[in-house]
Amino acid sequence: MKRDLKKIGGWILMLLLAVILLYFAFKGVKWSDFISGLASCNFWWILVSMVASFAVFVLRGIRWRYIMLPLNPNITRKEAYDGVTIAYLSNFALPRAGEFVRCGVISSTGKASFESVLGTVLLERSWDMLCYILVLLGVLALSWERFGAFITKEIWTPLVEKLPFDIAWLIFVVAIVFVALAAWVYIKRETLRKNRLIGKIFDIVAGLIRGLVAGIRMEHKWGFIVTTILIWAGYWIMSYSTILAFPQVVELTAADAAFLMVVGSLGWIVPVQGGIGAYHFVISLALFSIYGIAQTSGVIFATISHESQALVMLICGTISLFSLRKRKITIFKHQNNS
Repeated sequence: MKRDLKKIGGWILMLLLAVILLYFAFKGVKWSDFISGLASCNFWWILVSMVASFAVFVLRGIRWRYIMLPLNPNITRKEAYDGVTIAYLSNFALPRAGEFVRCGVISSTGKASFESVLGTVLLERSWDMLCYILVLLGVLALSWERFGAFITKEIWTPLVEKLPFDIAWLIFVVAIVFVALAAWVYIKRETLRKNRLIGKIFDIVAGLIRGLVAGIRMEHKWGFIVTTILIWAGYWIMSYSTILAFPQVVELTAADAAFLMVVGSLGWIVPVQGGIGAYHFVISLALFSIYGIAQTSGVIFATISHESQALVMLICGTISLFSLRKRKITIFKHQNNS
């Protein structure tokens, strides 16, 4: 009973967070401008974004299957695809539960254990994290004039001006502390592992490293790498086609689309149902802070971008859910007949 109450309480808190973020995202929005902005949208470009979103789901299924083939070569692309789409669907009910749900989809086929499939998810996420960092660094390098000026003006300069000492001393002290802390953690690693929380952090870091190494050594590594590149290209197409759909932001470039793609990912990571509220808040804030785009225009962009992606997730996830159920019924009937 207490466990159920905790789950319900957690779900309500996440929903409340989504509502709060939505409130701040839409606060001050002129609704007449919002409606006219929606009317000016070119929904053919939104359709392109939705097709790209579906293609990403297919590619994620193909890539995930490459990782799972050593577990069982009989795992099909359809099963991997269903696992991916049902995972996204489940995130609308319980944030971050999708990774466990898709492991359950595969393990329910009897072709691999839940624990072994969970290991493949960790490997996949290791590479996604690496790609995310590379894209972020690439965006900063290509558009440093714009993003660098923002970081310098809004973050770095105000921070330095408030410091009572030279910034060089701070950098030196932080470097010394970091090296000393790293050395201490390495020396005391066995003792630290006994602490449940720290041990968990150690396991996560070790798992990420193993995942990156395993991706390079796997049998189908080139298929894995190519699909990974195509997946991130798909994310960029989703972002850029949404930009092209709106006259208010159409002057933004391909590099800006990559930046918004990176920023938007943060909105989906926040533990709220389906990124609702968090995505709207982050994207509209970025558009206003960096590009000077009015809040109403930013919220329109974020709303259409999020809802079009969410619609694809809901449709694909629901179809996969029924497909999985139908497949289980068929298998059950076949077993009874035999």
